[in-house]
Amino acid sequence: MTDRPLTLMAVHAHPDDEATGTGGVLARYAAEGIRTVLVTCTDGGCGDGPGGVKPGDPGHDPAAVAAMRGQELKASCDVLGVSDLETLDYADSGMIGWPSNDAPGSFWQTPVEEGAARLAELMRHYRPDVVVTYDENGFYGHPDHIQAHRITMAALEMTELTPKVYWTTMPHSAMRQFEEMMRESQEDMPEPDPAEAAEMEKIGLPDDEVTTWVDTTAYSGQKFDALAAHASQGENIFFLRMGKERFGELMGMETFVRVKDATGAALPEKDLFAGLR
Repeated sequence: MTDRPLTLMAVHAHPDDEATGTGGVLARYAAEGIRTVLVTCTDGGCGDGPGGVKPGDPGHDPAAVAAMRGQELKASCDVLGVSDLETLDYADSGMIGWPSNDAPGSFWQTPVEEGAARLAELMRHYRPDVVVTYDENGFYGHPDHIQAHRITMAALEMTELTPKVYWTTMPHSAMRQFEEMMRESQEDMPEPDPAEAAEMEKIGLPDDEVTTWVDTTAYSGQKFDALAAHASQGENIFFLRMGKERFGELMGMETFVRVKDATGAALPEKDLFAGLR
């Protein structure tokens, strides 16, 4: 036994991703005295600029956007009680198919071994007991999310550490709830075409394949406020339009797939730290 605190490390692609998928667990475990480490891989420079100026439009300055989003990220971490924030500061690659995917220095163009080596250094320093990142598809196919997955799994291979490892996911039952809610809020919302519907089927998992269900209802207010801290991207954050009460009803459970474990904790789990305390 050592005096080292139990430690959660979440590896995310952009500023605001920490709140969307893991804001509940970051807030919950921080409140329980667990050290929470957030690694954000990109600078978020492909986000909206002041006044909603979009990437590629006149007046969009990626460096200025990155600086603004860095401040928002720190504010979000304060809300969630994150113990340690580490930023790799790779250039945001933008959505799939954007010209920024091919830009030299973008995260998508960074060799996996390079990013993994930097992340492995952080893992050796913090020695996480639990690591959380995305699945192979980056949850929904974003290049930077896929790259965050790749460097995380490669970094783990570079270290002698044996943390529990999880990928974020969403049960199909929750996906259906969101679809229904969006249709209620947008009466003129068209039916997705078959190709879009097929792509949507790749997101999330059947409920019985979700291994870990963490109740973070008590921290949903913090999660909402952390998302709201990313005010410059408010137009793109659909969840903020729900209002805090509705948000808490729909976003109180965070779900994961356990992919590495040395504890033998039984599945399904209700706690990322099952078997560790």
